[in-house]
Amino acid sequence: MKKSTGELLEIMKSKRSYDEFLAEKSGELIDTTLSKYLEELAEKKRLKKSEIINKGNLDKNYAYQIFNGTKTNPSRNKVIMLAFGMELNLKETSELLRIANKSDLYVRDARDSVIIFGINKKMTLIQVNELLLDHGLEILE
Repeated sequence: MKKSTGELLEIMKSKRSYDEFLAEKSGELIDTTLSKYLEELAEKKRLKKSEIINKGNLDKNYAYQIFNGTKTNPSRNKVIMLAFGMELNLKETSELLRIANKSDLYVRDARDSVIIFGINKKMTLIQVNELLLDHGLEILE
């Protein structure tokens, strides 16, 4: 069973060495690259890269660089756009952001709250961008 981040931190604090912590909880740590994780998600959801790229309104060359691992640090916006392209739910989107080393969506942030709303309502990226524009917020591009 996965531990919360707080629980994992408390376990780490109780250990005498990092190796002791690692031996016990290595399965709880993220051990993948963004490109590997995207491949796994696409396979799990039976999506073609071209479908993800089109639904996520991403530049084809840029997106393929993310998928093949040559672009290792895409912006938070691009990661969120990939999430929309894959029609991820909020939990999956959070995991994708974590693996990409980007900050999670924060409901108290006006822009993020629109994005969260769109994810929960299964809106398309275009619909979310329209909602962002309606509220004077920066679109995902």
